[in-house]
Amino acid sequence: MKATTEHRIPNRESRAPSHESRVPIIFSDFDGTIAQVDVTDVILSEFADPAWREVEEEWVQGRIGSRECLKRQMAMVDASAKQLDALIDAVPLDPHFAAFHALSRERGIPFYVVSDGFDYVIRRVLRNCGVDGELLNGSHLFSSSMRVRGGSVEVDFPHWPKVCAHGCATCKPEVMRRVRGGHRPVIFIGDGLSDRFAVEEADVVFARDKLLGFCREHHVACTAFETFAEIEQHLEAVVASDFAGLD
Repeated sequence: MKATTEHRIPNRESRAPSHESRVPIIFSDFDGTIAQVDVTDVILSEFADPAWREVEEEWVQGRIGSRECLKRQMAMVDASAKQLDALIDAVPLDPHFAAFHALSRERGIPFYVVSDGFDYVIRRVLRNCGVDGELLNGSHLFSSSMRVRGGSVEVDFPHWPKVCAHGCATCKPEVMRRVRGGHRPVIFIGDGLSDRFAVEEADVVFARDKLLGFCREHHVACTAFETFAEIEQHLEAVVASDFAGLD
């Protein structure tokens, strides 16, 4: 599907000009955005007790946050590192992501992954598709943490402040506020309900699937997309628009 602009993106707030102010910064979700599937859901479907779906429904209904949801779900997983690695290695990626990431590095545009998903998974998937640099060494990756111990996994959530009102596994708005500096515009790319809080911190939003539905329902300015190739087509317009949005 061809990406279509839903709304003109308004200025969020006035900020003092800086050397960075004409250089955008990009934050992207991972599961369902860079990866074509939600890898955590695939792991749970394959290796967890079916009761994980009941926990998922509690999260969908807003009764628990994503941090509690994932902690309870991943405790139900029974799989070895070999089994997990084989599953992860079969994960399909957006076929245009590696080229998009390479272009952002060439242009000097910072690119960060912000995800409720797990570093163990994200690093392995990105390494398999030839992505290296900051996303693999951790400086541009903010996610939940996972370690495999025998037939079970241990998880941790290093990027959530205690003040996070939503109980997020990774508090995406907080990461974006902390990292963005003077860069403008702030671009966010996502697909799921866990991304709905992040759009409040963005000047430009690219959305698909459940996030697109949320943005339309709540009149949040966004551009629909299917692949990173479509986002690349819009990047020049975003930079040239002086934060006003896409035409």
